[in-house]
Amino acid sequence: RIIFLGDAIEDHVANLIIAQLLFLESEDPEKDIQLYINSPGGVVTSGMAIYDTMQYLRAPVSTICIGQAASMGAVLLAAGATGKRYALPNSRIMIHQGSGGFRGNTPDVEIQMREMMHLTDRLMEILAKHTGQQFEKVKRDSERDKFMSAEEAKEYGLIDEVFEGNAESLISLAHAAGGEVPTADDGAEPSPEKSKK
Repeated sequence: RIIFLGDAIEDHVANLIIAQLLFLESEDPEKDIQLYINSPGGVVTSGMAIYDTMQYLRAPVSTICIGQAASMGAVLLAAGATGKRYALPNSRIMIHQGSGGFRGNTPDVEIQMREMMHLTDRLMEILAKHTGQQFEKVKRDSERDKFMSAEEAKEYGLIDEVFEGNAESLISLAHAAGGEVPTADDGAEPSPEKSKK
């Protein structure tokens, strides 16, 4: 029960992710879904559609960052089920406020600006909710691109654990339904079989 988000987030990508989430939910609403994320972010409204679907499902959605989770990708990473949000050791996580360009006459630009400000505040509220940080701190930290290592993202509350282990244990994470996985605190080491080679 794996979904891989490995591209910029826009409507087509969001529709595919949502369709997979809903299908897996219909198959078994009790079993975990693993959402692997390697994304630079993208369109806020497309990402919000994925976010709302994740929160709507009964099946817990575990999130795992491989590579990068930036902008809207970081929001989705943080929105995973409590205790089931992971990042690989060399992952990079970045949060910032939304950005965009506006064209048109003055009244239309003002309308678009208000909408952008509303979406930005909503994103900051979501990040504050899932990280446990104060809204004002999240908003202040997001005024410019804020890049974090996996450990820094854990301290910030964007993830719960930094995943440590070999390829086999990464696959076992995908098949686990809420079981324990190796983390940096465990001091995970290669299996005896592999260490003999």
